[in-house]
Amino acid sequence: MRADNSATPPSSIAVAPPAEPSRTAPALIVSTATTTAAGTGTGAGAAHGPGSGRAPGPSAGRSGTVLAGLGVVAFSLTFPATAWGLESFGPWSLVALRSVLAALIAGSVLLAARVPLPERRHWAGLAVVGGGVVVGFPLLTTLALRTSTTSHAAVVVGLLPLTTAVLGSLRTGERPSRTFWVAALAGAAVVIAFTVRQSGGALASGDLYLFGALLVCAAGYTEGGRLARSMPGWHVIGWALVLCLPLAVAGSLVALPLEPVRLNAHGVLGLVWVAAGSTFLGLYVWYRGMAAIGVARASQLQLAQPLLTLVWSFLLLGEEMSAAAPVAAVAVLVCIAATQRAGRGAAGESRRVRS
Repeated sequence: MRADNSATPPSSIAVAPPAEPSRTAPALIVSTATTTAAGTGTGAGAAHGPGSGRAPGPSAGRSGTVLAGLGVVAFSLTFPATAWGLESFGPWSLVALRSVLAALIAGSVLLAARVPLPERRHWAGLAVVGGGVVVGFPLLTTLALRTSTTSHAAVVVGLLPLTTAVLGSLRTGERPSRTFWVAALAGAAVVIAFTVRQSGGALASGDLYLFGALLVCAAGYTEGGRLARSMPGWHVIGWALVLCLPLAVAGSLVALPLEPVRLNAHGVLGLVWVAAGSTFLGLYVWYRGMAAIGVARASQLQLAQPLLTLVWSFLLLGEEMSAAAPVAAVAVLVCIAATQRAGRGAAGESRRVRS
């Protein structure tokens, strides 16, 4: 029907262009508000999905930093919670049950929100996310924590931000500035020096597990951050968890009869946290933050994670903390501020060039 032949004024005819749903709602919502957000490019997905040609604005950058920071806080509790979980479960049982519980939570939320299946082109990336952050990193770090302290295991997290930034730059095409890389290298050096000194400088038998965990987790973070640009962040981790559910159930059925189970309060709390807190909620806010500010900038917030882990280990596990911790904390915060400032400057320059 032509608009000039219609009794309806042209201004009241709204045809929503094809656009991905806003990431700010947990379900697919077809409404006038969604149409407006999609049409004006103000929705989270439209703001900087692939090919959008626009860098995230200041408000998106601030909210992305907050979300990624909340993810770091959740992740910092993972090692202490895993140590608690190992009081009740064997390493294979703990990882399998962790994945099962997290997948059930994610599946229930996806089902309640009536989220459709991801597009076929996304499944390979979701498999990388699942293999890296749902199966690989939890399994390898849990095996390492049988012989390593949480303080020593923090060495892995000290290297993870730099590794993720490098992989993210190669995979997503992000090009951080030279200032960013200098600050990132300095932050990694501070964290490594501090955590190695904290652990006595000796290599533990679980270090091969820890270095393997570093690589698979960085790959999962990078691929998840890339996917979160074209689909809501909670969909990314939700479908990755559901994809791993059959493997997790099979692992539970095999491991539980073979490993002793000695239930206590610490063990149960540790299992609940690594499943609901670290694996689902932590990764949910983490991927949303990465989508908003980029893989490289978000990864550098994890420079604070080893220090937070050491604080939790001191408070929850009674592990010792050296007097150098406050000095290292200040140095790390300076490096984080430098990487975030460099990232914001690059985003602003990108917006000026494109305008």
